[in-house]
Amino acid sequence: MSAIPKPDMPVVELKAKDLPAYCPNPSMPIWSSHPRVFIDVTHGEAACPYCGTRYRLAEGEVVHGH
Repeated sequence: MSAIPKPDMPVVELKAKDLPAYCPNPSMPIWSSHPRVFIDVTHGEAACPYCGTRYRLAEGEVVHGH
């Protein structure tokens, strides 16, 4: 499931240590909660299918497989 990123939505920049990415993220207020979904940012930017918040890896961050 993938949402089309909306330019007016906030962007959350993540470091590799923050992965796996999920939404709602810990900084979001409890009242805006929706079911947790994992966001795949390994190929650039991705958006939450529920709220449209955009997530991306910070510049220079590298994702290593396990």
